[in-house]
Amino acid sequence: MDSRAIDTTCCIAGGGPAGLMAGLLLARAGIEVVVLEKHDDFLRDFRGDTIHPSTIDLLGELGLAQAFLSLPHDELKGLDVVLSGNRINPVDFTTLRGGTRFLVLMPQWDFLDFIAAEAQKLPTFRLITGAEATGLVTSGGRVAGVRASTTDGELTVTATLTIAADGRGSAVREAAGLSVKHFGIDIDLLWFRLPITRRERPTLAYLDQRSMVLTIPRDTYYQAGMLIPKGGYDAVVEEGLPALRARIAQTAPVLAEAVDSLTDWPQVKLLSVQVNRAPRWYRPGLLCIGDAAHAMSPAFGVGVNFAIQDAVATANRVAAPLRNGTLGSYELMRVQRRRLPPVRVMQAIQLQLHKRIARPGPGVNLPTPLPWRIRFMLRLLLPIARRVTARVVGRGIRPEHVSAELRELFDEAGR
Repeated sequence: MDSRAIDTTCCIAGGGPAGLMAGLLLARAGIEVVVLEKHDDFLRDFRGDTIHPSTIDLLGELGLAQAFLSLPHDELKGLDVVLSGNRINPVDFTTLRGGTRFLVLMPQWDFLDFIAAEAQKLPTFRLITGAEATGLVTSGGRVAGVRASTTDGELTVTATLTIAADGRGSAVREAAGLSVKHFGIDIDLLWFRLPITRRERPTLAYLDQRSMVLTIPRDTYYQAGMLIPKGGYDAVVEEGLPALRARIAQTAPVLAEAVDSLTDWPQVKLLSVQVNRAPRWYRPGLLCIGDAAHAMSPAFGVGVNFAIQDAVATANRVAAPLRNGTLGSYELMRVQRRRLPPVRVMQAIQLQLHKRIARPGPGVNLPTPLPWRIRFMLRLLLPIARRVTARVVGRGIRPEHVSAELRELFDEAGR
């Protein structure tokens, strides 16, 4: 259909984890959904390649876990960090009670392709790529849809409900006049690929007194990152690539044989680390979810997990009112009330971590091998820490599940 005007029940701006999952759930409930994705495909480097146990449990509730886990992926039962050469395992997902007890590493484009393919099997779901939301349609003081820019010209989508899932720089949120509170973050992230030249236990990060290097293993390469001071990119460039390679190899020796593959600055991307949230996520006819409502930092890799849980909470609360034509601002407010507390808690944890690692060095200067006093304390504390971190990282602060009411709508729609 090449019409420049579309009328639907729900228009979702943004085809990321939040937008596609919300679209899938609402379409399963028999609701007409149009998802606008500004890119032509999902084949891009994302920061969030971790699919958490709670998300896999949700896929299980939808009958999709087996198909998802048949895709190429890596399963981690725990996460290691290396502090000044000392390997520590602070997260152990096997301590979780019930459900999935491992984390999946998968390129986010594969995850998004999977969700989109499942959603496109439904007659009430439509994904339009190459369509970037640029403004809003309003009627009678409420949001009534989205205007989008496409290669074929402007597209107007009118809808009963518009969901802004178009990321931390949300054009829809801005057009709606919803403000954002930014929390000062003193670090940025250099993002780059390095070939895997030797295998080591999956390790989330390497830290020493000077730096912190992230290592996300994929099939043949690491998606790696290095923290730098906020605004420090020009200084890193001025020092030169040899200095950067040396710094990476010193902090993460596993990468020492791979850093020579960094031969040009275009291979190194600067990602600005942000933590923010909108004080208000909704207006009549509009709801913000995922990064459009609250940008999470890369710490603990929970961004995708929180986006998915926003989508579930949204579908649980708006599907029935959308179906019967009674949706009002009260249901949108309930979504924010449900999701805001866990967002606040996780962002507070992330901000405390950033205060630590934003010092002149991450402040990790442990001797190798560790003195017996430190080893003794770790033996006492790590078993407790592993359970707590597995719960917070793996399940989330407030895990979301498909509600009984939403399941009834699935049944009615024959999904």
